[in-house]
Amino acid sequence: MFKSLPKAHVIIYIIYLVVWSIAAIDPKYPDDWLLENVLVFAMTPLVIWLDIKFRFTTTSMIFLLIFASCHSLGSHYTYAEMEYFNTITQWFGFERNHYDRVVHFLFGLLLFHPIFELTTRMISSVKVALLFTITLIISIATIYEMIEWLAVLLFNPDLGMAFLGIQGDIWDAHKDTLGAIIGAVLNLLFYRYYENLMNTKR
Repeated sequence: MFKSLPKAHVIIYIIYLVVWSIAAIDPKYPDDWLLENVLVFAMTPLVIWLDIKFRFTTTSMIFLLIFASCHSLGSHYTYAEMEYFNTITQWFGFERNHYDRVVHFLFGLLLFHPIFELTTRMISSVKVALLFTITLIISIATIYEMIEWLAVLLFNPDLGMAFLGIQGDIWDAHKDTLGAIIGAVLNLLFYRYYENLMNTKR
């Protein structure tokens, strides 16, 4: 299966497997870790299939690796208690750990690239493709917040606070979604780059 992929892609998959394996060792809350990784188990085969079928650029693969690694780190400690972010929290005097906000922002910023690549397979206008990609990211970010809520209700209500990581903020879901939107919109600053990317994909 992997023989048809570029060597760089295979190396990236191996790196993520190593990162994921390390993060899976003695997680802070095992039940939360399992719940956090349900989407990983579902999405990893899909990404591999899409990569084989449509061949992501190496840039997209690196962005996917960074985002997935950040998620694995968050699932090890839980997003609300990611201890390596505590220094930043204390330094700036934040009232809460904002690691979850950063990862949602990175979702919009980094996943924009691979999603745009897939979009160009169906849309020939760069402006429409960019708009569609932003719309799709907003939709995914919003749906994900609802999936989080439903997952807690259906699988383990006792994990509510740890899994959702709202840390007392009733607007947590809204702010997380906004972070993803800001990350996605920032990609518009690189309009010429995406225009060239679309041309090379044709």
